[in-house]
Amino acid sequence: MRIDVLTLFPEMFEGPFSESILKRAQEDGKIDIRVHNLRDWAEDKHRTTDLPPYGGGPGMVMKIDVIDRAVEGLKKQMDSTPGETSAPLQPPAGEKSHVVLLDTKGSVYNQRKAVELSRFDHLILIAGHYEGVDHRVHEYVADEVVSIGEFVLTGGEIPAMVVVDSVVRLVPGVLGNAESLEEESYSMMMDSTPGVRRRRNTTPGEKSLEYPQYTRPEEYKDWKVPEVLLSGDHKKIEEWRRGYFLGRPTGIK
Repeated sequence: MRIDVLTLFPEMFEGPFSESILKRAQEDGKIDIRVHNLRDWAEDKHRTTDLPPYGGGPGMVMKIDVIDRAVEGLKKQMDSTPGETSAPLQPPAGEKSHVVLLDTKGSVYNQRKAVELSRFDHLILIAGHYEGVDHRVHEYVADEVVSIGEFVLTGGEIPAMVVVDSVVRLVPGVLGNAESLEEESYSMMMDSTPGVRRRRNTTPGEKSLEYPQYTRPEEYKDWKVPEVLLSGDHKKIEEWRRGYFLGRPTGIK
């Protein structure tokens, strides 16, 4: 899978994309992440990427022509690159590349959307900035618009990092233990999602929470591990965990 990120501030991605799971996934060849400076597609000598809005108002608006050239250029690169998909699910027919704009006007991002995005061979993420992007990007360039929450950030760079992290870990082989994906919080994985197993002990569409985890020492500052986890009674432990799966803790201590 390849992920291209378009941004005005590529240096912001150096830390998050060069550590931990994302670093290993790239080193192992499971994922190809490329961060691009949008100014590289500006055609004037000042590399202009934003201008004042029509009709007046505060701030600057990112230009449609620069963003469109960047997206089309990256799509052409991908089209000329042979190779089979490494995604867990096949993308819709004819959709090798998928363009996502990170913007507060978008639909709120969740685990189900991460699963959907992991189907594609190629993601292009556009990080908005300033007062936003020319709305023609919404209408004609982006396949969808995504927001990571109902709050305002300086730009779309951090949301782009969130999307990359949540999608990459779904690529086969990135996580050492595939079963860990099944027992995570906010797994909105329904039976209707092709190729994705529904979590144990949940009903279709039901949000579930991962159970608490503990390790040694057994007691610290009078803070104790729940007795049920020390009992050796696997049936009681499973019952205790099931309560968290369903969002209804059993009350067993």
